[in-house]
Amino acid sequence: MRIVIAEDLLLLRDGLVRMLTDTGHDVVAAVASGPDLEAAVDEHAPDLAVVDVRLPPDFRDEGLRAALAVRGRRPAMPVLILSQYVERVYAAELLADGRGAVGYLLKDRVTALDDFLDALERVASGGTAMDPEVVRQLVARQGRDRGVAALSPREREVLGLVAQGLSNSAIGAELHLAPASVEKHIGNILTKLELPPSDDTHRRVRAVLAYLNG
Repeated sequence: MRIVIAEDLLLLRDGLVRMLTDTGHDVVAAVASGPDLEAAVDEHAPDLAVVDVRLPPDFRDEGLRAALAVRGRRPAMPVLILSQYVERVYAAELLADGRGAVGYLLKDRVTALDDFLDALERVASGGTAMDPEVVRQLVARQGRDRGVAALSPREREVLGLVAQGLSNSAIGAELHLAPASVEKHIGNILTKLELPPSDDTHRRVRAVLAYLNG
């Protein structure tokens, strides 16, 4: 796929370029700032943008803001955010439009090549990819949302795997559940979160968003 990278650290940026190129992808631009990211996306119309949360000049949330601006002009533009730390608010803000095609990974995850490439593919195909550490920290928090708080421990476990971007079959393999059991759990989750029938992908994204805000 054609990819744009926004990362200010030269060594990491070059490493990402080399890694993606070696695995058959085309890095059409590698930039170091939010404005350059927006310009590169407008110029190249890539299949995916890989973006660091914190970019110059203030190293706060410039990368995220640029990613949101890109998606404002190009709805559902696939974006995979990289961060040094778990920052739940950033993950929730990226998911807020409910369109999917977003991911949030810790930079350490980049070194696990297969996991990283799998996340790229899921996001580029319109799904979600949340870092397992983000999900673990969310599970440890007491949900304040009425719907999320109403979920059973098993349903919260299933929703945590949905948040990571796993398919029903992958969730079944992870939890040793039959496909029908996974479908039943997800149906219960969507009902308890009061998500009406609609496009399944969007419902799953909205369920993840409720989970992040829980």
